[in-house]
Amino acid sequence: MPREDTPVWKDSEPLECVMVIPEAPGVKTFSFRPPSGATFVYRAGQFITLDLPVPGGNVQRTYTISSSPVSSAYITVTVKAQADSIGTRWMLDHLQPGMRIKAFGPAGLFHLPRQPDGKYLFISAGSGVTPMMSMATTLFERGEDPNICFIQCANRPVELIFRRKLEFMAGRISGLQLHFVVQNSDPYEVWTGYRGTFNQLMLGLMCHDYLERDVYCCGPEGFMNAVREILISLGYDMGRYHQESFAAPAETVEDITVFDDFVPADEARAEIRFARAGISVDCSETDTVLQVAKGSGLPVPSGCNFGICGTCKVKKISGEVLMVHNGGISEEDIEAGYILACCSKPIGTVEVDA
Repeated sequence: MPREDTPVWKDSEPLECVMVIPEAPGVKTFSFRPPSGATFVYRAGQFITLDLPVPGGNVQRTYTISSSPVSSAYITVTVKAQADSIGTRWMLDHLQPGMRIKAFGPAGLFHLPRQPDGKYLFISAGSGVTPMMSMATTLFERGEDPNICFIQCANRPVELIFRRKLEFMAGRISGLQLHFVVQNSDPYEVWTGYRGTFNQLMLGLMCHDYLERDVYCCGPEGFMNAVREILISLGYDMGRYHQESFAAPAETVEDITVFDDFVPADEARAEIRFARAGISVDCSETDTVLQVAKGSGLPVPSGCNFGICGTCKVKKISGEVLMVHNGGISEEDIEAGYILACCSKPIGTVEVDA
């Protein structure tokens, strides 16, 4: 255990791997300690850079620290190799307890505030769960009941990284609400949770007060893009949204990605032209095509009003819309120019075949 006068680890000292833990298929957690016994100082969500001695020459790779800074005697990184991985593949195949690795950091701006007393919504997919695990564990170990809605997505239940540890924590505090989403079930295993692609309806069922929470998101780029679209379509204050990219984690304020997402505004004017009816209607960017059609007395068929049933599918003749649906339209139909009127908001002037 560290003493009160224990020095803080500096990256001039290599780290020693002391434990390797299998987490899921193709996923392992590596635990590191400094040989000197120094302690770590970092913030939940930050990353560390490892200098890995792969064949052909060392490579540097950044990995989010998956452990909590409350336990400052060690750090862990949890890694999953991609198809073209070099450094992570070497770690999974060769890194063993007793080996020492040069490391740099910790660093990164994707982390909890210094006084994390708010309400949080963590949304992750795949290995993007690692910073969320550090954050959730930190809030758990503070000794206070946190307020966390934790959503984790994976292809199969067996690929839900940290599932058992998260369930352990959630079973001992009331403020950690877990929700798992998978695309497919595991053979011969019963799965009673959510199945499919994470969408607006799931978010509403899992976390009814999402508008009141600070959102932290991490996962594949396509997944994070979809999460941003969902939140924007629901009127979430994107000033409270934070995301981390494994491809290019931000080390300075200048590195933070500025998204060019289209955010509909009540005061921004738009126009929808209904070609068959021969009328044009001025509206707001926050109105849907279906709302404007019904307000104008046009008989556009509709059903669920949530982008599920596909009843309100119409052909878009020209213009652009923001459409965030819940599975009610195919990619082929979208490529052919069709939209769902119930969940499509106009950007400027739009003409539809209605």
